[in-house]
Amino acid sequence: MNEILIKDTKAFYQKTFNAPAGTIILSPGRINIIGEHIDYNDGYVLPAAIDKIICFAFEKNNTKIAKIHAIDLDESFEIDVTSKQELTDSVWTNYLRGVLNQLHLKGYALEGFNCTFSSNIPSGSGLSSSAALECGFLYGINELFNLGIKPIDIALMGQSAEHWVGINCGIMDQFSSVMGLEDKVIKIDCKTLEYTYHDANFVDYSLILFDSNVKHSLFTSEYNTRRIECGEGLDIIKANYPEITSFRDCDVNHVTSLQSKMTDNVYRRSLYVVKEIKRVIQACVALDGGDILTLGKLMFETHDGLSVNYEVSCDELDYLVELAKAEDTVIGSRLMGGGFGGCTITLVKKGSEEAVKAKFSKLYLDKFGIELKIHDVKVSNGTSLYK
Repeated sequence: MNEILIKDTKAFYQKTFNAPAGTIILSPGRINIIGEHIDYNDGYVLPAAIDKIICFAFEKNNTKIAKIHAIDLDESFEIDVTSKQELTDSVWTNYLRGVLNQLHLKGYALEGFNCTFSSNIPSGSGLSSSAALECGFLYGINELFNLGIKPIDIALMGQSAEHWVGINCGIMDQFSSVMGLEDKVIKIDCKTLEYTYHDANFVDYSLILFDSNVKHSLFTSEYNTRRIECGEGLDIIKANYPEITSFRDCDVNHVTSLQSKMTDNVYRRSLYVVKEIKRVIQACVALDGGDILTLGKLMFETHDGLSVNYEVSCDELDYLVELAKAEDTVIGSRLMGGGFGGCTITLVKKGSEEAVKAKFSKLYLDKFGIELKIHDVKVSNGTSLYK
């Protein structure tokens, strides 16, 4: 599928600008295996780049104007790369303006270029297409003009570009999009940005995303509330255990011993965070040892925590995980992302994928009257120059 996308993107560039593109960049979306809602609690995340990409075609045009065309949207814009960037009403162009803004802030002098891009990352599925857009665009400019920007700085500048647009994201999306490796997940320390790679050879199992095709409007307000509740919980723990500096220093006993001093919500949020930080560490050990059954068990535990204690699930996601638990050929499943809709990430035994997809699709449609979207994904390389 990616080869067709690359061919079509190059052909569109040739047709649009009447010349071949010299630089082709592939920038992937990402999944998160485990470690949800703990990036802002000084925890760890375990993402991976996937084989769903945005393909960019670039070439210099010897002017000071960038001419950019989004093939899938059939929309274009032109921009003076030597001038200050301003936010507009066009969301997709703002991400690219944000990248150009970062380059200006860091003192890089640019010339004009032509660019077309197209994507097969499913829209609205929580696979971080915006990070792929920012990082692929920046990676291409870096290659085109030999700017010498290091991959980790491309990720950080991509994150800053998204902040400029107005989305206060963590580093996980951009980091995994740029730094991903085939058959590896990345354990990222959200406090220090230290990272290690761990095996992601799922051997006899396939990774399938079941997209609930719903997005409940609770997310923004509830997300902010969770952050406040976690802060309250940590403050109470620190007041009673002066040696504690963050949730990563805690064990479950620190939280349970203070249950009477916390509101019920603060207690349950804190308990989830401490357990999830431990689960990420256990998942890395399981992956390195090829113990995929343990990884699946941890995924189910994470979903239960997200649903019961963190309360960011919804009926549709809970039902998809219930179906997974009842299926002998499924060993793990959980909601992936912020919650209140979006996808579950599920480990399904190879050879049974089509039967599981058909069964889940029918039961989900019968229960909710909603078509289930399904995406097969594989762990793949991060943003790269296509040769």
